[in-house]
Amino acid sequence: MNQRERFLAVFNYQPVDRCPIWDFGFWTETLARWRGEQGLPADANPDDFFGMDRQWVYSGLITALLPHFPYTVLEDQGEIQITLGGDGVIARGPKDQTSMPDFIGYTLKDRATWEEHYKWRLDPDMPGHIPPEFIQNCYDVWPDSKRDFPILVHCGSVFGDLRNWLGLENFSYIQVDDPPLFREMVETIGNCIAVTLDRALATAQKAGVTFDMGHFWEDICYNHGPLINPQTFVEIGIPQIKRITDICRKYGVPFFSVDCDGKVDELILPWREAGVSTMFPIEIGDWADPLELRRRFGKELTMMGGVDKRTMARSRKEIDAMIDRLTPLVEEGGFLPTPDHRVPPDVSLDNYIYYLNRIKQVWGKGLSDVRPTGTPEKPKKKRIKN
Repeated sequence: MNQRERFLAVFNYQPVDRCPIWDFGFWTETLARWRGEQGLPADANPDDFFGMDRQWVYSGLITALLPHFPYTVLEDQGEIQITLGGDGVIARGPKDQTSMPDFIGYTLKDRATWEEHYKWRLDPDMPGHIPPEFIQNCYDVWPDSKRDFPILVHCGSVFGDLRNWLGLENFSYIQVDDPPLFREMVETIGNCIAVTLDRALATAQKAGVTFDMGHFWEDICYNHGPLINPQTFVEIGIPQIKRITDICRKYGVPFFSVDCDGKVDELILPWREAGVSTMFPIEIGDWADPLELRRRFGKELTMMGGVDKRTMARSRKEIDAMIDRLTPLVEEGGFLPTPDHRVPPDVSLDNYIYYLNRIKQVWGKGLSDVRPTGTPEKPKKKRIKN
């Protein structure tokens, strides 16, 4: 099987020769530590060095704000700076971006700032939503007849971007304080996504391209449940999500996934009714476990993720136990295992390589088309000055 056939078979619960070997990614600090202390070659591309299958190939569409706010350094505090980002959010964080910044201010506050700064930036007729690279890739790289790997089309964010633009507190209040404005915001975002996708996928179809999955980004849950009233989610969000999935299905997109951390249980059924049946990344904790989700929701729920990144920092015995526990779910189908978020810096390079080699043997069946993992360099000893 090639990589595209294997990907589609997983989500169709069809037999596969082996599991796809995918990851989520790595925090900048993790790669810096591995390169500086533990032998990851300085110039190594992680996908190549770790021997991943070709993964996370996205459409590159821009389904939200255009033009972006001009990135501006508002205050330089040495190693820390305060900036205005492209989404109008004010952040305070390290210049080297080795950790998440604190978000300390928001341009979007009310109807006046919505009208002045945001609504017109969500016009699907604004140039740039379909970049030239998208069209070039459709004709040169992505035609179904030319590729053996899966590609995902970005389906935008109906609520998640809005939560970022408003900040969590105002996002929560505005649903109650000004429901008409909240509805207008969500419908404007949904229309921008839908129109952009309809135009982009029509172009792709002419070039002979069928995307293998539509992928939403939301992040509207935390470890106790949704950050939005589920009734509001259903009444305002689901019509937009269904409009988007209906457009994509018109162009042959067979599956839809959503990236949402936290406890997603209350939103799984509404998402599924709108056509989104794959949950990602199944962030492991008291609130989420892929085997329990399969038991509760059955095979109509498919999943990506579900590999506890924290276990990778523990003993090899614990890593083995985690892999063994997930193996029946991998073999059942409808589950593409990846770490449940970016690999953090407390995971050693040795442990990560051990995890990779084990899954290549157990889930990859040790087949010849599984790419080998690279060998770390011996860390250079630091000279001690007399």
